[in-house]
Amino acid sequence: MNLKSSLQVFLLLLLSFGTFSQKVFSPNRQIVVDFSVKNQQAKYSVSFQGKTVLASSSLGLIREDGDFSKGLLLLSSTKPTLVKDQYSIKTNKKSNITYTANRQVFKLKNADGKKIDIIFQVSNDGVAFRYFFPEKSTDIKKISEEITSFKFPEATKAWLQPMSDAQTGWEHCHPSYEEFYEKNILAGIISPIKAGWVYPALFQSNGSWVLLTEAGLDGTYCATRLRAESPNNEYKIGFPQAPEVFTGGELNPQSSLPWLSPWRVITVGSLKTITESTLGTDLAQPAVKMDTSFIQTGKSSWSWIIKKDESVNFETTKDYIDFAAKMHWEYCLIDADWDTRIGYDKIKWLADYAKNQKVKLILWYNSAGDWNTVKYHPKGLLLTHEGRMKEFKRIQEMGIAGVKIDFFGGDGQSMIKYYLTILEDAAQAKLLVNFHGATLPRGWHRTYPNLMSAEAVKGFEMVTFDQKAADEQPAHCTTLPFTRNAFDPMDFTPMNLYKVPNIQRRTTTAFELALSVVFISGIQHFAEEPEGMAHVPAFAQQYLQTLPSTWDETRFIDGFPGKLFVVARKSGNKWYVTGINGEGIAKDLNLDLSFLKNKKGQLISDDEQTLLKETALNISSSSTKISLKANGGFVAVFE
Repeated sequence: MNLKSSLQVFLLLLLSFGTFSQKVFSPNRQIVVDFSVKNQQAKYSVSFQGKTVLASSSLGLIREDGDFSKGLLLLSSTKPTLVKDQYSIKTNKKSNITYTANRQVFKLKNADGKKIDIIFQVSNDGVAFRYFFPEKSTDIKKISEEITSFKFPEATKAWLQPMSDAQTGWEHCHPSYEEFYEKNILAGIISPIKAGWVYPALFQSNGSWVLLTEAGLDGTYCATRLRAESPNNEYKIGFPQAPEVFTGGELNPQSSLPWLSPWRVITVGSLKTITESTLGTDLAQPAVKMDTSFIQTGKSSWSWIIKKDESVNFETTKDYIDFAAKMHWEYCLIDADWDTRIGYDKIKWLADYAKNQKVKLILWYNSAGDWNTVKYHPKGLLLTHEGRMKEFKRIQEMGIAGVKIDFFGGDGQSMIKYYLTILEDAAQAKLLVNFHGATLPRGWHRTYPNLMSAEAVKGFEMVTFDQKAADEQPAHCTTLPFTRNAFDPMDFTPMNLYKVPNIQRRTTTAFELALSVVFISGIQHFAEEPEGMAHVPAFAQQYLQTLPSTWDETRFIDGFPGKLFVVARKSGNKWYVTGINGEGIAKDLNLDLSFLKNKKGQLISDDEQTLLKETALNISSSSTKISLKANGGFVAVFE
C-alpha cells in the first residue's frame, strides 16, 4: 500500500470514530443527500435546489442479536457509480421506462462487530435507500424495530391516510387501506388511529413536494407504515400490529443472512415530479420469468357495484357479458357467492358464451383464513399451494382469465408471503390477479406482470353505501393521483355516469367520465350498468368503446391535492387530456397544452340539459381555456 492510500485509510478510520459526512448527488445535482456518522449514529438529510426538505433523520435497525442504530463505525464507502435500468410495463403511467441514479454504499459495523451496509440511490426525481446485512448465516435473524425516520422542517403540510387497526371494521376485515386522506394538515399531527399512517404519504416541505413509500418487498420483510406519533415532525417507520399475520406465521421481519431490506423511497420535486415519477416501480424487483402471452390490460363490466349480491346470478351475468361486448370491453367480473348462486357448470357455459363475444371472465374469491369473519365464498380454497393450484387449474381449464381475491388480513411478513405465492401460482396457471381488501402493491405489478390491480383505497363501492363518502368523493378523487395512485395500479372501480340508487352523487357526469383516464389500473372495472349507459350520449359511449387501457406517456398539466387534477396521457398516436374539479366552485382553467399545438380534438364536458356535450377543441396557442363546473370534469381526445 502506498503512502497516499495509507493516509486515506487512516483518515477514514479517524473519521469513523469522530464525524464522517458524505454528499450523494442526483445526476442533475438538484437533489443532495448528506449522509453522516456522528456520535456513532448514522444520519441523513435531503435538500432540493439548495433547500432542506428532510432535516437530519435517523438510519438503522435493531435485530434481536444486535443493535444497528448506535455504536456504529464506518468501515468504508464506495465511489459513486451511475446505475441505469430500462424496462417495459403495461400497468403503469408509462409503458417504457428508463431509470438513472447515482449509487453509493456506506459499509459500517456495530459495537459487536456485526456488519451492515446502507445503500443510497439518488435519481433526478428522488432518493432511495435500503439496508444490507452482508454476512452469511443460516440462523434466522429477527428485526424487532426499524429506526429509520423522516424529519420535516417546521410548517410542513401533509396529506396522510390513517392506517386502520387490525381486525376492526365490517366482519373484522381491516386493515385494507380504506380510509380518507387527511388533507393539508400540519405535519406532526398524531394519527386518529393508533396503527399509524399508510404509504404513499405526501408532504409539502420548504416549497417542494415529498412523497414517501417503499418498494422491493420480497417476502423477507413485513410491509411497513409511518407510526401514529411524529414528535417534532419526525416520522418513524412502524411495523404491523400483532393480528396482521397469515395463520401461525411471522409478523416482523426475519431471515437468514445475507439479507436486503426493502427500499425506502422519497420522491422529491414539484407536483409534476410526483405525478410523472415512476420510482415506485423503478426500485421494485424486475419481472420474474413467466409466460406473459395471457396478460392483457382492459376494461370490465361488473354487476355487483350497483346491483349488489342479488346480481350474482346466471341471467344478470349473461346481460353484463353482453354489456361488455357492446362496449368493446375485454372483461366481465363475477363477484361473491358465484359458486352457489351460479355454479361451476354454468360458469363454464358463461365463459364459453363470453369467449364467442371476445369477452373474458374474472371470478371473485375470499382469501380469508381465520383473520376475519367474512362469510362470502368461495372461501378457504387458496390458503395452500396445493389448494391454489387445484382451483386455479380447474378454472383455467374452464376458460377463466383472472381472479379477484378479497379480504386479506394485514401487512405481517407471513401475509406478504401469502400475496406473493398467490401471484406466483396464478402466473403458473396463466391467471390475472386483482387484490381487494388488500395492502398497497408497492411495485409488485412490475415484478409480477399478471398483477393487474389492487384496491387498497376507499373506492366507489363506499359511495354506493354512504352519503358521506359521496360527499367526500370530489376532494378524495383529486387527492389520489398525488398519493395512492402515484405508483401502483388502483382498482377504485370508477365511473358511474347516470345515478347511484339511494345516494345523491356529488360529482358531475363529466367528472365521472374523466376518471376513466385520471386513474391507472391494469383492468378498469367500471361502475356503470347497462340501464345507466342507455342514458349516456352516443359520442360518450363511442369514447368508452375505443378507450385504451395501456399508456405510453403521462404529462401532468395542472392541479393541487384535493382541489384539482389535470393530466394528459398518450396511447399510440392519441392524447387524452382529462381534468376533475375537487371543489364545489366553478373554475376557469388556462392550461398549457402547447405540446398539442395545431392538433384538433374533441372535448366532452358537462351540460345542463343532457348529461354531456361534445365540442371541437383546437390548440392554437400556449394557453387553452377550459371551464369546469363545481365538482365537474372534462375529457378531450387529440390525434
